[in-house]
Amino acid sequence: MLGFFLLTFVLATLFSMAGAGAGIALIPILHFLGIDFNLAKATGLFVGFSTTVTSSVMNWRRGVLRIRRVLPLALTLPIFAPLGAQLSRLVDPTLVKVLFALFLIFSASMMLFFKKQPKAHIDAAWVMGLLGAVVGTLAGLLGVGGGNLLLPMLILLGFPPKEVAVAVSFVVPFSALSSFLSYATFVTIDWALLGACVAGAVAGGMAGNHLLHTRLSPQQVRKVIAAILYLLAIRLLWSVWG
Repeated sequence: MLGFFLLTFVLATLFSMAGAGAGIALIPILHFLGIDFNLAKATGLFVGFSTTVTSSVMNWRRGVLRIRRVLPLALTLPIFAPLGAQLSRLVDPTLVKVLFALFLIFSASMMLFFKKQPKAHIDAAWVMGLLGAVVGTLAGLLGVGGGNLLLPMLILLGFPPKEVAVAVSFVVPFSALSSFLSYATFVTIDWALLGACVAGAVAGGMAGNHLLHTRLSPQQVRKVIAAILYLLAIRLLWSVWG
């Protein structure tokens, strides 16, 4: 299990330097190492929950969260994420892997090219609820928290970037935990693997925060992460069609 600890530690260190979660990279790498894809997703989800729940609680206590604006998301995301997880039992595993590869490409492209400029000014409760339902279902199916999908969508809808970061950090832990619990109903959890990955992620997150002021800028780190995600997407597609 030391190898899984070190793997997660390195990923978490790198990704935390860019303010991102490492679960998106951890899942395919665990699968390449022989871990069942659904077990890899469940592990990645709990790792994501364990490393983001602290930020969620801190933002709540600091009073920087505008709860009324994110309440529809906070309600619908954890409800539909478990449904997406259960949906993964019915969808062809090959299709799920292809969708995950496309998600990797999307996330990498957002890191490189996304401009934080709003295209509208919409915050109606029904829109937020619909967004939470769609993102939650897709996130549960793919085994991710949904932050990479929510962040650009909320900015495009006119939310200020800082407010988006707070909102996403608040709702994603609930989505990740509810998805994990849903996967746990049909996946045999490897608790030793889970413990090693959680420990590595927590330690890596702390190390990444200490390394934030090194010579590598966040922009340079994002380029490295994007390259890793592109390579993982290619490898995942190759495993399906190669």
